[in-house]
Amino acid sequence: MHGHITQDTPVAVPAAAVWEAYSGLELGKLVDKLLPDVIGRVEVVEGDGGVGTLVKLTFPPGSPGSGYMIEKFIKNDDEARVKETELVEGGYKDLGFDSYRIRLEIIEKDSESSIIRSSVEYEIDDKLAELASHVNTKPLEIMAETIGKHLSEKKVART
Repeated sequence: MHGHITQDTPVAVPAAAVWEAYSGLELGKLVDKLLPDVIGRVEVVEGDGGVGTLVKLTFPPGSPGSGYMIEKFIKNDDEARVKETELVEGGYKDLGFDSYRIRLEIIEKDSESSIIRSSVEYEIDDKLAELASHVNTKPLEIMAETIGKHLSEKKVART
């Protein structure tokens, strides 16, 4: 079974500023600072933020499952403002998913606002299809809203 879900989150920040936060390792630092009790703690296992980088997300206490996941950056396109990661260990892999990919795309609306498009694509054996109901974009949506608000406040503070 193959599935795909997408969530668009509008933010009052220019696309270039959002991409600056999302493109490399800054995103993990912001998650650590702003959302440790909601999303978890991020640590770089290997890499500099480019393709091939491995990051470990340790979920907050009380989260279901294995308590962590390791993602590999498989695409980081500055021109298109697209970042893709693939789950390599833990998380949904431990539940039996064959693949689980996240795509984050920053879309320019106008000079002062943008959309953070968060997508999840997955594959799971048909025998485990009921587990697909656990897949959602809520953590990515919370992350987009929180980081968008943080960047917006930072922008206001500079003016």
